[in-house]
Order: sequence, then structure tokens, then C-alpha cells
Amino acid sequence: MRTRQFLLSCLLLLLGACLLANVLTDASPLEIHFYRKSCPQAEYFVKNIVTRWVSQDPSLPAGLLRLQFHDCFIRGCDASVLLDSQPGNVAEKDAPPNLTLRGLELIDEIKAELEKRCKGIVSCADILALATRDGVKLSGGSAYALPTGRRDGLVSKIEEVNLPGPSLSVSDAAIAFQSINMTLEEMTTLLGAHAVGITHCVFFMDRLYNYQGTGQPDPSMNPALVQTLKQKCPLPGTVPSNSSTDPRVFMAPSSPTPFRLDSYFYREVLDQQAVFPLDQGLAFTDITRKMAADYVNRPNVFRRKFAKAMIKLLNVGVLTGLDGEIRQNCRRVNKPTN
Repeated sequence: MRTRQFLLSCLLLLLGACLLANVLTDASPLEIHFYRKSCPQAEYFVKNIVTRWVSQDPSLPAGLLRLQFHDCFIRGCDASVLLDSQPGNVAEKDAPPNLTLRGLELIDEIKAELEKRCKGIVSCADILALATRDGVKLSGGSAYALPTGRRDGLVSKIEEVNLPGPSLSVSDAAIAFQSINMTLEEMTTLLGAHAVGITHCVFFMDRLYNYQGTGQPDPSMNPALVQTLKQKCPLPGTVPSNSSTDPRVFMAPSSPTPFRLDSYFYREVLDQQAVFPLDQGLAFTDITRKMAADYVNRPNVFRRKFAKAMIKLLNVGVLTGLDGEIRQNCRRVNKPTN
């Protein structure tokens, strides 16, 4: 009997240890108001500067969301996308998908201001995360408490840039998102950021003129939208020399609120008026189509789930503790690495 009780006690202790290990493994290393003592007004200054910039350019939240996504998808949310290329190393920033990133100068201004007030305290990774969070709120999304405490990465290499592109199928994009521990549902929710997105015509021209080599428009695109976009995105060589050779359009082209992060994007998806093939593909799988319809009918659910998905995204691959560094300038590391 004593032997049996002893073995049972050992088993319970082992089980408890395993459960504790799981809790510690799953727990985020970040915390709310990480800078409350070291730089108590950090979030206040980030918000003020972002608010001023967005008042001058309401499209900026879309740029910040894209910048944040491109950072987190490569090496995690460590601000590696902010680093400039250096002799002997071409950085992520110069990869083709990143050449049109926006918001870099805003991050520079915030960093310079915080360095004056709290030198060497607030990371560029946290500045980007906080600025994006504030941009979401300013564009009509839900406010969310954002854990901070990220540190900045030391490595940024162009050859590591492998982002899911706008022409992927939903299934292929879901695999890419799974590689950073994001689910199909979370991917579908985060694509809602395209409600405020702006894109260059070059990224979807094939859908208008030569879809999959057919010489015809993409049959899954609303014909009226095809004609509208053809007027905004003429074939190269058919525009006057003084016209833009790569104009931009809204990713939710029929939205009455193109700078508002709302669920109208999903209405566009269901009406076959999405610009990107990946976005339009959401209408053709059971799970994503049902989610789109639910978000159209319950916009507050979208706003709440978007905030939740952003918090999870911003926990991907973070550096904390003694890993990485706190950059003095977001465009370069403090000391060159070997």
C-alpha cells in the first residue's frame, strides 16, 4: 500500500511539474506597461507623435500595419526590417517586397524623441508595435493593451525575406502563417487590415489583362470592378509620359470609408470586388467565407478579434532579457556584429 501511495505521489508531482513547464513555456515574456518605471511617458509620446502624423496622412495606419507584418514575419518582431543595408550586407529593407514600405520616418522621429528623454531604454521593436497599435485605434479599430519589453535584433539579411504574396492561394498563405504560429482564422482576420490598404497596380495587373496567361481578366473579379481598375491601372506604354507609371488604388476599392479599419473589406470579398487574388480567395473556402459573412454582420466582432490577433502576432519571435539590444538608432545596430 505504501509503495502504491509513493508511486502515486511521484506521478502527481511529475504531472504538476509538466503542467508548470507548459505554463512557463506558453507565457509571454512581455508585460503590460513594461516602461512604467524606466520611461513612464513612453507610450504617451508615441501616441502623440503618431496622432500628429495620421492627422496629416490618414493612410499612414495602413503603412504601419504593413511595416509591422513584414517585420514580424522575418526573424520575429525584432525591428530587423528597420535596419539599413551596410557594406557587405544587404538588409531586409532592400528586398523587392519591402521597397514600398512606409512609416520609416515616423519611427525615426519617435525614436529620436524617446532617446532624448529615456536614452537607451525603449526598443525600436516596441516603438513599431506601439505606433502600429495607435494607428489601428486612430483608424477606427479597437484599442488594445499591448505587452512590451521587446528588444531589437542584430541581423537583417535580404536573402531571408520570404513573405506570403498577394497572389497566393488561401491554403498556401495559411501554411505560411502557420509557420509563425498563426491560424487560418487569425490570418483571415489580419487580412482585414486591407480595409485601409493601398497598393500599386503592378501587384495585380495580371488580374485585369492576362490572368494566368489567358489574355483575359480574372473571371472571379466583378466585371464592373475590372473596368474601373483598368481606367486607374492602364497597361504600361499606354499612358502619357507625364502620368504616373505605377499608380496606386485602395485594396477595398468600393469602400465608402477607405481610411477606416472596419469590416467593409469582407463585403468586398463576398461581392467579388477584392483586388488581390489571396483576398478574393477568402470567398471560396467554407471557413473563410463564413468568417467574412460573420464579420460583415457583426463588425464589432471583427474589431475585437483583429485586436486579439494583433497581440498574438506581436508576440512572434520576440527577443527579451539579454537577447539582442536596445538600438540608439533604429536604422543601425549599436555595434557591428561579427
